Amino acid sequence: MAGGNAIRGTRVGAGPMGESERGESAPRRRVSYWCANGHEVRPSFALDAEEPETWDCPRCGLPAGKDQESPPDPPRNEPYKTHLAYVKERRSDADGEAILAEALAKLRAQRGDTAS
Repeated sequence: MAGGNAIRGTRVGAGPMGESERGESAPRRRVSYWCANGHEVRPSFALDAEEPETWDCPRCGLPAGKDQESPPDPPRNEPYKTHLAYVKERRSDADGEAILAEALAKLRAQRGDTAS
């Protein structure tokens, strides 16, 4: 005899489960949404639920709208900026040279270096 598990091969909650145990499903309706790539998405909603204006397309990730002729525009993605790009937006070249000269002067003063 291999082990003392009387319900071997089953798991908690296994077994036939129908609407008598789960309850009845709410009445549903399907709504069509179209993305800019022409994909159609048809999620289902309860009859009394409010439908959102847009829905994310599961195929391409773009927003989809209810009007097939004019789907929502794809979102505009800003390119990744490095730290240096943000610094260059805030400072001019002249500002950068002045800051560098100040930092070098301070460093030379700490070292006791008088030659430039």
